[in-house]
Amino acid sequence: MIPVTPLANERPSALATEISERLNAAIREHLLSAFAPDNTKTLRSFSAPEAAELLGVSGQFMRKVHAEGTIPEPDDIRGGRRYYTAQEIWDAREVLEKTSRKKGRYLPRRSGEEQLQVWQLMNFKGGSSKSTTSVHLAHYFALRGYRVLVVDLDPQGSLTSMCGISPEIEFDGLTVYDAIRYDEPVNMADVVVPTYFPGLSIAPSRLMLSEFETESAVHSNPDQPFFTRIRNALAQVEDDFDLVLMDSPPQLGFLTIAGMAAASSLIVPLTPSMLDVSSTAQFLELAGAYMGVIEDAGATLQYDHFKFLITRDEPTDVPSQQLTSFMRALFQDRVMSATALKSTAISDATMLKQSIYEVVRSEMTRATYDRAKGSMDAVGHEVETMIQQSWGRK
Repeated sequence: MIPVTPLANERPSALATEISERLNAAIREHLLSAFAPDNTKTLRSFSAPEAAELLGVSGQFMRKVHAEGTIPEPDDIRGGRRYYTAQEIWDAREVLEKTSRKKGRYLPRRSGEEQLQVWQLMNFKGGSSKSTTSVHLAHYFALRGYRVLVVDLDPQGSLTSMCGISPEIEFDGLTVYDAIRYDEPVNMADVVVPTYFPGLSIAPSRLMLSEFETESAVHSNPDQPFFTRIRNALAQVEDDFDLVLMDSPPQLGFLTIAGMAAASSLIVPLTPSMLDVSSTAQFLELAGAYMGVIEDAGATLQYDHFKFLITRDEPTDVPSQQLTSFMRALFQDRVMSATALKSTAISDATMLKQSIYEVVRSEMTRATYDRAKGSMDAVGHEVETMIQQSWGRK
């Protein structure tokens, strides 16, 4: 444990520095319990029923393709039961896709004229579960064979930490700031790094990203407007991905607006409380005004989908359900049908910077785990349906 000593009775600047040092030390110790000894995150293995579900096949089919040698046996077999790494499932997709009669059954990636899907999650109310939703969507799609890029636009780097790169422990690599800065930006391909999760890459963030806000405020070159920076960076890597998920900071600044100009669809996570609904109304009022400004400056904004997602949903809480019903009555299909439940399973996983997909079911109360996973599966499936619609698929 970190020794607790009285805070120094000094100037506010010294006090803030001391508090920061204590917190960073405590966070470092906490994270070391969640990471491997070399400070890298690892992903659990998946049982045979889980692997079959992810591949969309039956257990009998899995046994058949193993018996035929179509896909190799997993390295981990315990008591006659197969356990698969995410990479082994990913490799199985590649093999099965080659022999499938239906193209895209195992690798539902975009092709031909299908456009890169860029989804931004935004709201300037803290606690709306933007980062939690972003990482769950990222894991959902990666586990289903999509090539996913997450772009962390929040200088606090919460999503970066959840993807296995921890600024609190040690991180001095390139960030999304290096790709969108005005002075000698680097290619986005040099920023993007693969994660421990097969199919998932990240353009990471750290505190330096906040410099973009300052630089954009004083930048005056009309040939390099701020709202083109993220869009242009993504264009450099679009051939490598099917889906981009952008997690915005809890404010309506230059980063959020530049993300809006790059996005093809928007999700506004919203917790069902009057304070959050009122805050979101103000946020959207400002967002609408800023959209008009950058459109007048030459930006083209066109969204396939603009949706509200109810997060931290409590089905037994009457006031919150009344607000949810109010939102559905007011905006109808603008509010997603699926909701992200308020769940101790998700909260406990998030404490260790994990999604529900990284948790072993037997380590939790099974009913609690099943409700939480079912909730996030439903959210992911609804977004997947909208993506398929954007691609013109049935």
